[in-house]
Amino acid sequence: MLLKAIHAVEYSVANNVPTTPGGIRFTNEIGLEYSKQTLISATEFTWRLFKQNSEADKRTTPKLSLFIETIGAGQVAFFSNDEIHVNANYIQGFSGDVKKEITGILYHKVVYSWQWNGNGQAPEGLINGIADFVRLKAGYASDYWRQPGSGNKWDDGYDITARFLDYCNGLRNGFVAELNKKMRTRWQQHVAAGDDDE
Repeated sequence: MLLKAIHAVEYSVANNVPTTPGGIRFTNEIGLEYSKQTLISATEFTWRLFKQNSEADKRTTPKLSLFIETIGAGQVAFFSNDEIHVNANYIQGFSGDVKKEITGILYHKVVYSWQWNGNGQAPEGLINGIADFVRLKAGYASDYWRQPGSGNKWDDGYDITARFLDYCNGLRNGFVAELNKKMRTRWQQHVAAGDDDE
């Protein structure tokens, strides 16, 4: 009998500020269960988009956590060690569909647990652009993103990079998945140009 290894990821969500205005809005308009399901859905979507079909293709991420809390003024969210921290003050002050916005942020942040970064050498703008590419493909681009064709160069902001990667992926299906795979062990400019046979 063959046993297939399963990439078991534990997901957790905590609202650490449930009595603050942002914590209350999170509870009323988004919720713990929806957020946990979003982490799962974003993980599965990222695996499909990156064509990470086997355990060998994926980064080892045993646990992915989300915390709603009060963080630095003006900060939306941050990611560290497979933990996503979202600012309750951002949730409170967001005018618009806060559920869609936070879902998009979660899709963006989840990508960090699954993407390769050339052992920390890939440009930050590219890493974040890939994360926004996943957000875009999932249908959660924010209304404040610039429109396709905006910007002066491909890395003129994460949203511009996402749209550029979407364009490249449209020309060559799987372009972003291949780029991510090539960044597994290293980063060099020619990797992005497709001149690497790895």
